[in-house]
Amino acid sequence: MAKVLLLAALALPLIGCGAPEARYYLGAFGGSGELAELSRLLDQEPSVERRFVLIQQIAHVLATAGRREAEVVFLTTHAAREPDDPFNGYYLLMAAQVYEELGEVPLAVHYYARVLKNHQDLFVKGQSVHLYCLQRLVELEPRAQERIGYLKELSSPRFSGQVQQPGALYFRLAQSYDEVGNWEQAIKAYNLFLGTADLEVPGVTNASRVATEKVLFYYADPTWTVPDLATLVEAVRDAIQRKDITKLRRYQARVNFSAEGWDQAAPSEVVPEEFAIGGYLSSSNPRVADVLDPTSNDREAWLYTTNWSFRPPIWYLYFRRIDFPANPDVNGHWEWAGIKFGERLR
Repeated sequence: MAKVLLLAALALPLIGCGAPEARYYLGAFGGSGELAELSRLLDQEPSVERRFVLIQQIAHVLATAGRREAEVVFLTTHAAREPDDPFNGYYLLMAAQVYEELGEVPLAVHYYARVLKNHQDLFVKGQSVHLYCLQRLVELEPRAQERIGYLKELSSPRFSGQVQQPGALYFRLAQSYDEVGNWEQAIKAYNLFLGTADLEVPGVTNASRVATEKVLFYYADPTWTVPDLATLVEAVRDAIQRKDITKLRRYQARVNFSAEGWDQAAPSEVVPEEFAIGGYLSSSNPRVADVLDPTSNDREAWLYTTNWSFRPPIWYLYFRRIDFPANPDVNGHWEWAGIKFGERLR
């Protein structure tokens, strides 16, 4: 990960400070050569701005030499011994970056959080140090409750216009609320996500569909669900074989029911926007497989049917287990959630 570089004056007022005692640098990193000379200059330099440049140079030399642990010790020791240095927040950000590069994620999280809690914001070439720390924390923080706080701060007016893909922040916020069981706030965040112009979320396929399904299901009364898959499949199979349209609709999901081809990027058939299965059942003599498709598992299942009047005549009925802890009465139940048209590619 590229580090934020600042080798010129920052665009913010600097507070003055006296020449600190820095002789400890010589013992820790000196001895001979470039590091010794830089440490000597740092020890004698009273200017905050010039000391900043020297500290950057020492950190760079240590990093180039592969002494990353020494680089962290140097930066964190300086911040601890000179608490009035206005650039300490930036030095600790650098230490966090090193830990992240070394794979020491808990330590990286610790130092990114310290910058936010203990140090005023700095602007590096117009970029907020706090903004950078927050962006890393929402990626690295494993605790959902802590992550919620960082996501809310990122989506606050303070950083308006500075965050790329703000919609993705709302989606991540909703997911984090899901993790802690705050369903009401999760649905609010999903709605905020759906109201943004950008519905793309890195690493999430069909994020808008996921959010829409969550919202619709939250407000629905899911009377169509069945506790176990075998009972549901048998009920649907019986309704089709008897051409019992009323019974078939009883088990068809009222929200988030999809009727589509296997390849939605290049569909081989046109599916009506409002798919009314009753008309197709009355005009067809469909045949239903005796067993589920072998690709079925404990989360999803497919049932092969054929001889429908709608082209193509092969339909796979799609069943899925409901993953919705917000409603414990139906969480873990099964629903008939859709139809896939055409032969399945193996």
